[in-house]
Amino acid sequence: MNNQRKGIDFAWVLKMAWRDSRKNKSRLLLFISSIVLGIAALVAVYSFRDNLERDIDSQAKSLAGADLTFESRKPAEKDFAKLLDTLGDERSTERSFASMVYFIKNQNSRLVQIKALQGNYPFYGEIETKPISAARAFQKGRSAIVDQTLMLQYGANVGDSIKVGSLNFEIAGALEKAPGQTGITAAVAPVVYIPLQYLEETGLTQIGSRIQYKYYFKFKDAKAVDKVIKSLEPKAEKAGFEIETIASTKESTGRSFKDLSKFLALAGFIALLLGCIGVGSAIHVYIKEKLSAIATLRCLGVKAKEAFLIFLLQVFFLGLLGGILGTALGTAIQFLLPTVLKDFLPVEISMQISWSAIAQGIGLGIVISILFALPALLSVRKISPLNALRASFESNNNKFDLQKGLVYALIFLFVFGFTYLQMGSWLQALAFTGSIIIAFILLFIISQLLMWLLKKSIPQSLAYVWRQGFANLYRPNNQTLMLTVSIGLSTAFICTLFFVQGILIKSVTLASGNDQPNMVLFDIQPDQKDSIAKVTKQFNLPVINQVPIVTVRIESINGKNATDLAVADSLSSEKNKKEEGEPSQRAFRGELRVTFQDTLTQAEKITDGEWVGKITKPTEPVYVSLEQKYAERIKVEVGDKIVFNVQGVLLPTVVGSLREVNWNRMQTNFRVVFPAGVLEEAPQFHVLMTNLPDSKASAGYQTAIVKAFPNVSMIDLKLILKVLDELLSKIGFVIRFMTAFSMATGWIVLIASVMISKNQRLQESILLRTLGASRKQILTITALEYLFLGIIASATGIILALVGSWALAVFSFNSTFTPDILPILVLFLIILALVVLTGVLSSRKVLYRPPLEVLRNQ
Repeated sequence: MNNQRKGIDFAWVLKMAWRDSRKNKSRLLLFISSIVLGIAALVAVYSFRDNLERDIDSQAKSLAGADLTFESRKPAEKDFAKLLDTLGDERSTERSFASMVYFIKNQNSRLVQIKALQGNYPFYGEIETKPISAARAFQKGRSAIVDQTLMLQYGANVGDSIKVGSLNFEIAGALEKAPGQTGITAAVAPVVYIPLQYLEETGLTQIGSRIQYKYYFKFKDAKAVDKVIKSLEPKAEKAGFEIETIASTKESTGRSFKDLSKFLALAGFIALLLGCIGVGSAIHVYIKEKLSAIATLRCLGVKAKEAFLIFLLQVFFLGLLGGILGTALGTAIQFLLPTVLKDFLPVEISMQISWSAIAQGIGLGIVISILFALPALLSVRKISPLNALRASFESNNNKFDLQKGLVYALIFLFVFGFTYLQMGSWLQALAFTGSIIIAFILLFIISQLLMWLLKKSIPQSLAYVWRQGFANLYRPNNQTLMLTVSIGLSTAFICTLFFVQGILIKSVTLASGNDQPNMVLFDIQPDQKDSIAKVTKQFNLPVINQVPIVTVRIESINGKNATDLAVADSLSSEKNKKEEGEPSQRAFRGELRVTFQDTLTQAEKITDGEWVGKITKPTEPVYVSLEQKYAERIKVEVGDKIVFNVQGVLLPTVVGSLREVNWNRMQTNFRVVFPAGVLEEAPQFHVLMTNLPDSKASAGYQTAIVKAFPNVSMIDLKLILKVLDELLSKIGFVIRFMTAFSMATGWIVLIASVMISKNQRLQESILLRTLGASRKQILTITALEYLFLGIIASATGIILALVGSWALAVFSFNSTFTPDILPILVLFLIILALVVLTGVLSSRKVLYRPPLEVLRNQ
């Protein structure tokens, strides 16, 4: 080569990169295989997201079922009802609420979502039934459509009868699907349709019934919808109605599944990060093995930049190849996601190739390959020609490398930026990125500390194979850092998901204790409460809790109502509102269910102010108690004055205290509690809680209550827990599906790390064989090395997962975290066995190489 040339010969650099990669193609492909699964996961998620967004857009009309919907918790008043009657070219009305359904044939009952319908809703899409004619025919008589899963569960057939309130309805058909319905919603709240004309006769529209009123409209002219909304929106808000359109339905549905896409994308990104660690560590070891070759090139006049470009080009093309392989695999995997997530989807997914997702996958492959390989590649610039003459020569320049520092900053920004794009929150993105960096730093420190301790403290009296196995952990080309970080992070991620699933399951199994309520009766009218308590005791069941509930609304806070605050909001900045401490407008939205009592329950504790349990004189001020987090949300403090609208009667009160409420305790808890002596004469209903010993007692008790008191609804908490358990199982399957990418990536990184240092291990093994070591001893040395690495890495990962899960339990789920020891031990042993088995099996070939081979290669 000509040492006097000034420019870089890119053609020569490309040729050298190709020649070098041909010799090492199997190893280089193994490097990049670490990121293939991560890219595949992300491309699958992105493709699924793009297809879902397209299908939500195309099926938005079927999701909404109408051009315009008015929805409220209370019926339309006379003037507003007249106004609604003038809208649209077609109209339909629905009232929905939770109630008991009694299957007459087998004498079983179940809490369901009743939808009383009148009109031809849905105007777009269909209520899918079997037989098909039942969707329209059921409104012509006293007939009902019952969720098909519910019919199978209770052995009901078309033609059988059910009892809803005081009326019997003939089952006209089985409900297969309705607009906006998913498999999950059908399992949690199965639907029964009845004609609206019979609703009043059922006797279910009494005080305490939480009825949702919906009015559906179809317009021939789509442009008329916007005009109607513009003119009626102020009146609808004043009347307490929310307005939904096809556009708003599409937006809210897309927003809901955007969160799902974020979770899936973050799970895939975790797998990709593990692969990035593998790539970076692999390139680091690869460059170390190329020291002599690079030094020789430097002696022949190759510039440092040219040597750097040779390996950079290799990484670029390998990243491109990894991106292509990952996108191909991800495009194939996307066709599995609708099957995995079918119970969560309200639309029919038509899977197609997403070219934008493919472009993102290929781009990510190139970017992360270069970005995470750069710290190792930058060391090529400092390789001196002296390395070719004196292998032990090393630069003693310990100065801070600005370029490497910039690369590490870019890596941080990349992780943070990608996370922010998924979460849309700076704080959440910072927390996620920070937790990964903290975990990485801890694992790095542990690996360095481990190597230092082993180097300093291995006793000479230790058996030879043990000394040799431990020495492999800190010798040149060791795998300690890479395996500790990759195995530790993958273990931490997998175990955290496992622990969080356990926290969720624990949070819904609180009613399993013998002394805890497992049956809730609500919508009990005042004249029924004593009779129902008597029936409960006749079944030898305890009346654990019986409380009155009154429906109220907040009329004003400190003299200001919702209109005053809306005007104030338009005149002041957000900063000024916070400084002024104005109450939030959310306090005036919707109704509140409150109770009155003279003593605190075991689930309540005063945190501020003083509890006042009883009012003895009409002239006394009424001191109410608010749940502290609710008070924070509506920006109310002790001493503030609140006027409640108790079904038409205005009641002035003062905030006397704030309470901490244990919402996980199975009892009736309230955001607002009044003292005794105030609301006793207000329209109210009651809730009763009891404990049923078994399913036989539950069936008999429910049958007796439904027959005698058809308006009363019951929640069998054991049944709810069973449904939630099924729901969590489905969610757990989705989590495990995405976790599989991380597990597989961690395993590939493990294999890659073993194969990377194979040449080093081969030379050491052959030298040991030449010195008289047996194959058994070499195998034992290898097994001990991976055993100790597996113990340190997996134990550290589990500890990180325990700490992270505890933080999630306390700060996110407001729960306690008490993990079981057995599952932790099983996880630890499985990961440890996988590490040792992979290490030993991947290294077994070195046992069968003849000792003379090393001499021939010298």
